[in-house]
Amino acid sequence: QVQLVESGGGLVQAGDSLRLSCTASGGTFKTYTMAWFRQAPAKERTFVSIMDPSGIRSIYLDSVEGRFTMSRHNANNTVFLQMKNLTPEDTAVYYCAAAPTPWTVYSSHFHFWGQGTQVTVSA
Repeated sequence: QVQLVESGGGLVQAGDSLRLSCTASGGTFKTYTMAWFRQAPAKERTFVSIMDPSGIRSIYLDSVEGRFTMSRHNANNTVFLQMKNLTPEDTAVYYCAAAPTPWTVYSSHFHFWGQGTQVTVSA
């Protein structure tokens, strides 16, 4: 069983930066596709970024492209989401997720989820 624990959320102002972290325990982290999702109030959960096990291949939600950067450190079983130039539209609960597959873009393939960390961006 894989457990994921996110950290790094908080309340910031528009234009600020935050770095989220997600540490995994159990399973074989270096073989998992990892992702960040977010869910804003009254909205559906959506992917933010997805990264393959090697850290070479990644994709981003259009609205965060160029502002957010996902990275991973397999030796420490950790993934990060560096968020810059935050806007109020980025306000959401951010979830870390793991899929036991070399690559996927389907949320249903992410079997393991963290509890989420709140990011609130004030105008």
